Amino acid sequence: MNVQLSFKRVAVPAFAGVLAFAGGVVAQQRPALVIDRPSATIARGNDLYCAGYVQTSAIDTSNRIMGAYNEQDKFMYSQNNEVYINLGASKGVRVGDVMSVVRPRGRVSTRWTKKGSLGFYVQEVGAVEVIRVKGDHSVARVRSSCDNFLLGDLVQPMQPRVAPADANRPPLDRFGDPNGKATGRLFMSREGREALAAHQIVYVDLGAEDNVQIGDYLTVFRPLGKGNPFISDEDESIEARNKDFGSSEYRGTLFSNQAPRKSGDHAGGRVVTTEKAKEDRLFIRKVVGEGVVLNVRERTATVLLTRNAQEIHTGDWVEVQ
Repeated sequence: MNVQLSFKRVAVPAFAGVLAFAGGVVAQQRPALVIDRPSATIARGNDLYCAGYVQTSAIDTSNRIMGAYNEQDKFMYSQNNEVYINLGASKGVRVGDVMSVVRPRGRVSTRWTKKGSLGFYVQEVGAVEVIRVKGDHSVARVRSSCDNFLLGDLVQPMQPRVAPADANRPPLDRFGDPNGKATGRLFMSREGREALAAHQIVYVDLGAEDNVQIGDYLTVFRPLGKGNPFISDEDESIEARNKDFGSSEYRGTLFSNQAPRKSGDHAGGRVVTTEKAKEDRLFIRKVVGEGVVLNVRERTATVLLTRNAQEIHTGDWVEVQ
């Protein structure tokens, strides 16, 4: 069966070996003096086109990198290397077509969701540009590499991405109340890290089925007192002493200032522990950060963390703003 694919045709000149993406369109770049100034968008480059995603729908595995010009010398490929793809003139490919390269990594299994199966993780490796077209295959040059290319990596049509605008955001409200909108969990990060901060890519279990859209901001929060990297002592913080106290009269007895707190009408009551003090309080949430949605799939979304008040952890909650 003759399958016709649609690929985005763009002008992509060489510029320091980097393919620049801006505002969802592959932009032409030429050597110039670079002046450091605030960006008009929050995400660009690797964060926009190499963020990856988790999806439930099947991915087309028929189109792939099947060889490389110097494959006798190495098995990993990157910027400006030439590779062969099994797409040619018979499938409508032409010189100048730019295609994304992805690598399915496996099905996601996590305890940080109540949705059950979230799908499988797809790593976005980079992009190639077709430089020579044959009948049933083509030669392509690696134009942007977020990771090493491998033979067998899948070739997909380039999908333009929309970069969220760098809006004038209000200060992060660390004590903000819930707004009643959709909530979910941060179940994974791009690098597999568990302690995260701003400018890192994460994945949440809110997707198209939750009406999440690209550009939505999410509040990251957790229950007050949670998120410790270690198990804290919930007993009384000061232990009773019976020696080595400065008073020759009391010597660390029930009435000294180094004795535990007591409850009741006299010092013989029960010790007031930290755990006991917490048991009657209602759920209090602590806001620890904020992120913006870059990509939306059926049950998940890819998010760029934009701000954090302290470290963010996998397992933290998120809420649509």
